[in-house]
Amino acid sequence: MTQIQLSDAQAVILSTACAREDAMVFPVTASLKGGAVGNVCKSLLKHGLIEEVAATDLNTVWRHDAERGPITLRATALAYSTLGITEGPEEQPDSPAEAAAAPAPARRRSGTKQEALIAMLRAEGGATIEEITAATGWQSHTVRGAMSGALKKKLGLTITSEKIEGRGRCYMIAEG
Repeated sequence: MTQIQLSDAQAVILSTACAREDAMVFPVTASLKGGAVGNVCKSLLKHGLIEEVAATDLNTVWRHDAERGPITLRATALAYSTLGITEGPEEQPDSPAEAAAAPAPARRRSGTKQEALIAMLRAEGGATIEEITAATGWQSHTVRGAMSGALKKKLGLTITSEKIEGRGRCYMIAEG
């Protein structure tokens, strides 16, 4: 089975939809410009991570269909499993054909450098920039960028630091 690789924008849009009680994609909270939202949504549709459903709120319309009327987008069960979310809303397929054609859940990618970085920052005492560069092979500016961009901004993690005698400045993820 092939695993689905998500871009940062795809992950943000899917995570937001899966956090909503109704699993709706719109309104999109990601700061995407121009036609980027459309491109991301088309890709998510192609992978079966979101599906088209009849829109009840005209402010959330994705497109208009001649037969079905206003259409919006909703996260599928595959989206929940791809993000590693075990509890999702009950799926209500629009037709029996859709129910039969539902794709199998994908596995999450493991063994990534970002995963190693998070593990190091969650460990007792955290990690220094030097320790992280040795473990990942990244340069120090890349480590700082990953912590401020991917971890803090994209994943919403809180990263703290403190100076430890004999070790230097240690970074850690604040649990809570």
